[in-house]
Amino acid sequence: MDQSLERRLGELLLARGWTFSAAESCTGGLVMHRMTNIPGSSAWVIGGLVAYANEVKQNVLGVQQAIIAQYGAVSEECAREMVLGALRLFGTNIAVSITGIAGPGGGTPTKPVGLTYIGACLRGNEPIVRRHLWQSDREGVKAASADEALRMALSLLE
Repeated sequence: MDQSLERRLGELLLARGWTFSAAESCTGGLVMHRMTNIPGSSAWVIGGLVAYANEVKQNVLGVQQAIIAQYGAVSEECAREMVLGALRLFGTNIAVSITGIAGPGGGTPTKPVGLTYIGACLRGNEPIVRRHLWQSDREGVKAASADEALRMALSLLE
């Protein structure tokens, strides 16, 4: 876990007067936990949602049921809808999303344990979604995914 990621992200957000939100599934709020560990983060952190159940992804974030039915909750398409939903829900300048399979169970041959899709988006732009296959235990998958979400947000601001 690289704590400098959230510090640098917070500094850039503060300098621009911008705000941040997250929609997390398999990380269970780890991104928001890390962001709110930074003193003064109330100036840029608006909110986050742990959308663990598909019903929450659909009913709160606006992920279409057809997306989940066709591609699954762990998919590029779902991560894209989740990040756009976070932007809408919280009205922030930038948002991230994470959906995946942290393990140790739940994997399949086509969607193994460690598979995550991470989205990042600046308001008014197209989301960026990246696929990762982490080779780690549950805590490692969560930490690597949170790190990558913060890196992606940073890259949009730098």
